Amino acid sequence: LKMSWFWFYLPLHLLMAACLCYSIKAPTTSSQQSFKTDLFNFYHSLMLADGKETTIHLLKDIPKRYYFVLEEGRALAPFTITVTPCDVPIEWSILVHKASASFLGKAAQGDHDTQEVSKSQKAPSMVSTIFNYKGNSVETYMGMSSHSALYMLEFLSTERDTHITVYLTTDTTSGQLYPELPVDPRIDVIGIGHTTVTLTWKHSPSVLQHRENIQYCLLVNEKHNYKSLCAAETAIRSSGMKLPPILALSLSPYLLEPQQVMILSNSELSIINKASSGDVRQICMGTKNTYTVLNLSPSTQYYFDVFIVNLLTNASAAYTGTFARTLEEPEPKVMELKDGKVIQVVLDGKNQKFYSLQYQARHKKIQFTFQLCRGQVRVHIMKNGKTVALENISGLRYFLLKGKLLDTYLVQLRSTEESNSSVKVQVSPHFHKPLFPLLPESLKIKSFSKLRTCNSVTIAWLGTQEESKYCVYKKRIEEDRVWMELRSADRCSGPESRHKSEKVLCKYFYDINLQRAVTTETIKGLDAGTLYLFDVYLFGPSGIPVRYHSKVVKTRKKC
Repeated sequence: LKMSWFWFYLPLHLLMAACLCYSIKAPTTSSQQSFKTDLFNFYHSLMLADGKETTIHLLKDIPKRYYFVLEEGRALAPFTITVTPCDVPIEWSILVHKASASFLGKAAQGDHDTQEVSKSQKAPSMVSTIFNYKGNSVETYMGMSSHSALYMLEFLSTERDTHITVYLTTDTTSGQLYPELPVDPRIDVIGIGHTTVTLTWKHSPSVLQHRENIQYCLLVNEKHNYKSLCAAETAIRSSGMKLPPILALSLSPYLLEPQQVMILSNSELSIINKASSGDVRQICMGTKNTYTVLNLSPSTQYYFDVFIVNLLTNASAAYTGTFARTLEEPEPKVMELKDGKVIQVVLDGKNQKFYSLQYQARHKKIQFTFQLCRGQVRVHIMKNGKTVALENISGLRYFLLKGKLLDTYLVQLRSTEESNSSVKVQVSPHFHKPLFPLLPESLKIKSFSKLRTCNSVTIAWLGTQEESKYCVYKKRIEEDRVWMELRSADRCSGPESRHKSEKVLCKYFYDINLQRAVTTETIKGLDAGTLYLFDVYLFGPSGIPVRYHSKVVKTRKKC
């Protein structure tokens, strides 16, 4: 008899029984060969650990076998086996050696692919199959044996290489490895918006018993539901990303991959995985059983899976997944533009929504004027459905367009920053009186460092060939407020928004020769070693001002 290492694990009476049976001459050559095959399969299997979750890697079309032994000790020896496929459907079976004379067992979960086999078969084989299953669901088998028995589990993947987890326990009194699902494990959708979905689910009994060691994790994606946490992790990894070891981590920080974004707020851990097929979002929210998923895309179907996870063992159980489609985004309101009328539009940077304006031409040549007040704005102009202009604007921008009478123009505006942006818009016939003054080549203000003193600074700015009014204003600021002042400045606001004490002077000037259209001004009465913000406003015939770019200058500390 060829010995195998696993014989050392067998109880002595089973070993003797097996040897005795093998020494008896079989009645026929075929039955003898079958008996040898059965024993060979058992001897070339690995032992399955009791009370521990085991990860098993399967190669395509190559079966893998594990065995375990039930000892005598009481009238009925209970045991449970839970198998979790982590990718494709698999086939798995439980086989028992005929040395076990009687066996009672049942599947914890019914399935059309699951079969129960009676305690023995009238075949010459020494091994009988008591349970088999094919699919990708988490399946638990519960059984009882009235005698010492030798069992073998056989696993097979016919689609591709994959991995599974297997949990065997013979101790049914000290609690389960996996968190317990409620009687009704469904996820209910209780609210749907354009960019939000609100979910709720019944509490797990494990939460009520071990609240500090249990938490819920939600997975959101646009492809399909997942029947287990390891299946979800496998799918995400297959898209080219790496995951943390388990979604159910405590809220302590850990390293993320470059394609991952972690958001931690209000005791919730959210991880967004950037993949070519879309975002996969994971949120762990403690023991809350109601959650609103934010920042979804309108008119998009999403799949939602909730996992209840034991933080001490990393074992998890999956609720029955659900899906929902967000509402369609309402058509943006279109505002009509009128000849020569100026409107100011505030754009929501957070939601990145378009603001639409429409104009029907009464002339063949028209001019659109945009004055950027705050932030950054992208302008898209279409004529009769075709794009004629598309660009990000800064400062003051004109678009002169030619067409036919009654052409329809649609202007779409969008903030390109997360903060709100603002812009003034005017459309008019080309020959219409200009809204804004003639502008110089540059709107920058220059200061002269050598001309600075402890109580004065000298600034200069460009003018035009058209006589215009220029007003200078100053404001004392702190060093830590410079960036904020420049960032939040409304470039469309005029001197009316300034305090009277900030006004320095107003003056008129122009020069036919643009090379000499430069003016300077020395501002006196300043404090030593102090930062000042200087602004120049240019007024045209219409009275609407254009603000030069603010200039920050610091007076000398010692003179």
